[in-house]
Amino acid sequence: MNDGVVRTAERVLDLFQGARLTPTQRRIAHSLVQHASSAAYLSAAEVAELAGVSQPSVTRFAMALGYPGYPALRRELRALVGVGAAPADNGDNATQRALRAETRHLEQMADQLSSLDAVRKAAGLLSASRPLPVLGMRAAGPLAAYFGYFAAKVLPDVRVLDGGGTMLLDRLDQARAAGATAMLAIVLPRYPRETLELIREARSTGLAVVALTDSAVSPAAEHADVVLPAPVGTQLVFDLHTGPMAMAMVLLQAMCDAAPEQTQARLEEFEATASRRHIFEA
Repeated sequence: MNDGVVRTAERVLDLFQGARLTPTQRRIAHSLVQHASSAAYLSAAEVAELAGVSQPSVTRFAMALGYPGYPALRRELRALVGVGAAPADNGDNATQRALRAETRHLEQMADQLSSLDAVRKAAGLLSASRPLPVLGMRAAGPLAAYFGYFAAKVLPDVRVLDGGGTMLLDRLDQARAAGATAMLAIVLPRYPRETLELIREARSTGLAVVALTDSAVSPAAEHADVVLPAPVGTQLVFDLHTGPMAMAMVLLQAMCDAAPEQTQARLEEFEATASRRHIFEA
């Protein structure tokens, strides 16, 4: 995926930011973002087939965004494609382009975080949960472990859920029985089915769900109480997760800010223990 396609997808996503969409409409939006360059030239019937929905659903989706119908939305999409389709060639190689795209992702996230309402709401839900389950399957597993490692320094009971199978449901039940009231779900492409199923199960048992995912219209968003979007880089063979990692640390910072005295006490206790046990060389 070249820089122009990345910018086009970002502009298409901006069309849907803040819109109150049904699960079906989120599926349509997600398909348009994932196929931004080509979707702008498809008919309503072709978009419906791409998203796996009915053609009237595509029309209702366009109207939900404030357009009189799908043709008006398609004209807007075509204009966006025209803006981003021909980036200037500044001589960068593929690796440089991929990393520069990550810089733009971080700048986009910084702009979106001019309001911290969603982050603070998420921090409040997660900070109050004892224990705190953190879900991350497949590609999201390392990020769940990374978040869990640092969160455990300031929270008394953090449980990373990163293994599949039926025992995963058992671990969720155990966390809820121990007093958990919320769960952080880190959901990255290609959206493992077992992750989405566990999120639905968590919601059905009364847990609040904070989804840290790649887009506001990702499949995880329709099942979450709070969505924290953080785009992933797609220009290398495997995705770059710079944005999601940054968002995870922004969220943890907000959790620390919500209870500064408790955070300080826990950190001092950890440092004293680390010193006594000679855990670190420096």
